[in-house]
Amino acid sequence: MRKKYFVGMIVLTLMMAIALAGCGAGNTGNQEAGNAPAKEAPASTEAPKKEQVVNIFTARHYDIDFQIFDEFEKRTGIKVNEIKGTAEELVERLKREGESSEADLFITVDGGVLNYAKQNGVLQPVQSDVVNANVPANLRDKDNNWIGYATRARVIVYAKDRVTPDQLSTYEDLTNEKWKGKVLVRSSSNLYNQSLLASLIELNGEEQAEQWAKGLVNNLAQKPDGGDRDQAKAIAAKVGDVAIMNTYYVGQMLHSKEAEEVKVAEQIGVFFPNQNTTGTHLNISGVGLTAHAKNKENAVKLIEYLTSKETQTTLAAGSFEFPVNVEAEKPALLKEWGEFKVQQLDFSKLGEHNKKAIEIMNKVNWK
Repeated sequence: MRKKYFVGMIVLTLMMAIALAGCGAGNTGNQEAGNAPAKEAPASTEAPKKEQVVNIFTARHYDIDFQIFDEFEKRTGIKVNEIKGTAEELVERLKREGESSEADLFITVDGGVLNYAKQNGVLQPVQSDVVNANVPANLRDKDNNWIGYATRARVIVYAKDRVTPDQLSTYEDLTNEKWKGKVLVRSSSNLYNQSLLASLIELNGEEQAEQWAKGLVNNLAQKPDGGDRDQAKAIAAKVGDVAIMNTYYVGQMLHSKEAEEVKVAEQIGVFFPNQNTTGTHLNISGVGLTAHAKNKENAVKLIEYLTSKETQTTLAAGSFEFPVNVEAEKPALLKEWGEFKVQQLDFSKLGEHNKKAIEIMNKVNWK
């Protein structure tokens, strides 16, 4: 019995020794394989990559702009951040914030407003051979403080069932007695009308411009009310026979998802006035590089993208504005309207004469 016990104890002891040896061997192997207790890795000396962005202050409000910015993000990895407001508000904010401003680009409509931003020192020149090749010199600021990337014509629209094109000729002719009680136009507070009158001040002088404004008011079918679309609707409702509108509104209404807007737009024709005299009034949408842009390289890339042939084609198809890049493809409607003579003046003049235009409007009781 003791012998068996003794032998059993020896066997048990040997088994424990083997087991302990195996554990030791396994630990040694794990250490050799690199599974020893992990040592703390040295801290990285590389700075984290900065997110690529471009920050925009914009007074535009068109869906096609969102689509274009989204595509730019996908292609470049540069995130586009938009802050919206009226042009005047955004210029004042740029002035107030100064060097601390996060804005890289300022986008708005109207050459006078773009010149106002330049005069207030919130823009700097854009230096890009690509932009210069994409946009003709007459659609850029002379110092490249702003770049045009779309234009819009302010035309006469008319009731197809009551007016024929041969009855129309010039802006000035809308003051003729034959249009008494038949003219429609939006408020004098509207920048488009202010710039139209400013252009007439530049081309015809203050006295003639005032006579035109007075004659227009005398021929109004109703007190100015609503936007450009509302003038078209008033024609369809037979409130008046002719109206002053921007071309792109007609295009947007013809392609609207609202059947009533399409129906209205189909009842009006588009006439480009002053083709035998000073030309049709043209205004501009433009972009400027802010004076303290912190993402200047990204901002210039976006301007180059906005003015490229491909993007200009997309923009024209989506907004029915006229492209500034001559190589861009126009949508069928713009082709149908054809080429037309435009006013030959510096867009900065629209801003220079804005105050006088407002004074005249108030004087002649243009509400």
